[in-house]
Amino acid sequence: MTTRIRSHAKINLGLAIGPARADGYHALATVYQTIAIHDFVDVTAVALPSGTASEITLTCTEKFVPCDDRNTCWKIVERALERLNIAAQVTIHIDKRLPVQGGLGAGSANAVAALIGLEVELGIALSTAENLAIAAETGSDVPLFLIGGTVLGLGRGEQVSPLPDLPETHCVLAVPDVRVSTPQAFRDWDRLQTEGFPAQNAREMPGNELTHSHASDRLEQLGRTWAAALIAPQESRANATGVFSAASGKDRAENLLLELVRAGTVNDFEQVIFTQYPSLRGILETLKQHSPDGSPAIYAALSGSGSALFGLYRTAEDARAAVERLEAQGVATYETRTVGRQEYWRTMIENGVSDGQ
Repeated sequence: MTTRIRSHAKINLGLAIGPARADGYHALATVYQTIAIHDFVDVTAVALPSGTASEITLTCTEKFVPCDDRNTCWKIVERALERLNIAAQVTIHIDKRLPVQGGLGAGSANAVAALIGLEVELGIALSTAENLAIAAETGSDVPLFLIGGTVLGLGRGEQVSPLPDLPETHCVLAVPDVRVSTPQAFRDWDRLQTEGFPAQNAREMPGNELTHSHASDRLEQLGRTWAAALIAPQESRANATGVFSAASGKDRAENLLLELVRAGTVNDFEQVIFTQYPSLRGILETLKQHSPDGSPAIYAALSGSGSALFGLYRTAEDARAAVERLEAQGVATYETRTVGRQEYWRTMIENGVSDGQ
């Protein structure tokens, strides 16, 4: 038997970067959102006799994806078998439909799909805590795919908490032919933080305890504020904020996004990525702009460190107008939508339903 798992992409509704930590990672605060477009991951697993070494075979339709122990699917399956204390012959095939290295979490989503497929195949499941621990060891944004929907990420992004789901919202992804190095983006961010500090104020420069404290406070405050924007009842805020009462899912989605914008939703990477790749700023403006027959994006931003960007729209017509603008510029696009937690889990194991793209 082979188990086929739907492996959704994500976008970052906001991403704030803090100081580098002792382990080399940066502290982050982010709001993840799963979206409908996805890969498929096929898993076949058969338990082997005790004392036998596990065997993992991995293939992929995309030639640039490593098919050895560098792959996140391989890593997470290997760790899971060790935790389960089981030897197995495991075959994994990734039917790649998502862009590679675009800031959409495709490799991380594949890893969780492989983990779920392994558990289904073997008929044995690790606890939620164990799965989250394995996911965090595998990659910073892997744990979010064990929750799905709208998710708050703290720490280096691996400390995840479910948030109330954003209602289904039309989404357009722009995926330019640009490769962005995430490690270099972090280095550029660190360098940006040191600019403009005179020598006499060195004690306030990044790396100093005071600055680390202030940066950490900012992340904690943003995390609380973003969560509050999604958690508090919309109707109770309408009069205070001037946002009209949400009478429909479409209106409620717009209200929540506007609340996030008011709460300081940003992607800090844009400050450095747009300097290195000015064309990406132009694509963002295209996502945001009006069309003759449509409205602009409710919210648009870079996803992760890029190079993918996204716009969220009130109607399918507004989203289609954005796609047409981008295609006229020769930019690859995907027309999709946000996916809430309930749908994410209900449709994860493929059972013949349409792919929802």
